[in-house]
Amino acid sequence: MEEFKSTTLGRVTVYSIQGCPHCVQAKATLGRLGVPVCDVDLGRHPQLRARVKELTGRSSVPQIFFNNIHVGGNDDLQKLAPEELQRLVNVVTKEPLPADAPPLPEETQAEDMAGETDGAAELSLIVRELILKLFSEHLSADGKSVDYKGMSANPAFERYCELAVQLQRVELLSLSREEKLAFFINIYNALVIHGYLRLGAPTNMWQRYRFFNYVSYLIGGEVFTLQDIENGVLRGNRKGVAQLLRPFSKADPRLQVALPDAEPLIHFALNCGAKGCPPIKTYTPQDIDSQLRTAAEAFLENDDACLVDSGKREVRLSQIFKWYKADFGGTDEKLLTWVVEHMGDSPKKTSLQGVLSAGKTKVSFLPYDWSSNSSH
Repeated sequence: MEEFKSTTLGRVTVYSIQGCPHCVQAKATLGRLGVPVCDVDLGRHPQLRARVKELTGRSSVPQIFFNNIHVGGNDDLQKLAPEELQRLVNVVTKEPLPADAPPLPEETQAEDMAGETDGAAELSLIVRELILKLFSEHLSADGKSVDYKGMSANPAFERYCELAVQLQRVELLSLSREEKLAFFINIYNALVIHGYLRLGAPTNMWQRYRFFNYVSYLIGGEVFTLQDIENGVLRGNRKGVAQLLRPFSKADPRLQVALPDAEPLIHFALNCGAKGCPPIKTYTPQDIDSQLRTAAEAFLENDDACLVDSGKREVRLSQIFKWYKADFGGTDEKLLTWVVEHMGDSPKKTSLQGVLSAGKTKVSFLPYDWSSNSSH
């Protein structure tokens, strides 16, 4: 991918994030076309997110432009007819870059996101960025699998392990709500990958149960498993799926760290390592709620998360909404209201609003892809 530089020639602009399988697949396809491609990482240049959404009407990545022509995401690119794809290639190679081409970041804007944070938030960012970089380096060219075995042999993984040990010195009780959200989302996502590297991917329900109740970090002097982080801290100490008890008892010192209420938006930020999970990103305390809303919008744009059948007056949703229905209001009516309120403006949202205004709506749930994204 080319560096950002002004040119009189055309270009393909790809807005992506690090560690996104769909972005990797799109860039691999574009790389075979022999056209100049500028890859803009919205994780490093968050100031461009609002403009990209304004141009595309979408929150998800990748978003692809041939000169000023918006193609859409990876699925849209893969579905292009050969003659249409060739027409777009000709536009880029034979026509000058128009004045209204999508923006590239100014070089002075490439700031280190961790520079605005300190303490626990900064450590979680560094930990998350390091393992995300490892993850990206070992993501397959088609973006569909991860070489966890290769990751574990990478010298950078040992540096990551040394860094993870520092989590035991974090002072958790001093963290604000925003700092807790960013810290624990980043650590959860990093811990899932670390667990895969050490133990391998769980392949059945019993192994998944053990994995999420066993894989843990020592943080601030206390042990936190994946289950503890998700259901104890981020969901306000609620019972998890197939759990008989709350994660923290009244006498458990970790209860002081738990958020006061369940935070529904965390479900679109947590990545459990399976192919059906939300895309991986890093989070910062600054503007955390806006970041989480963007993650929810991007999730709901995908048809494997939300499908609307106007003819049958049926809405099909990800299993996440079934498992954690209590976090979204507890009833089908409240769940659908929550979904509408958190969708970006789109034909799908208009269809859903139409179905809801027509009266009784059937809610069903899509099958969840539990297959591992491991290539081994």
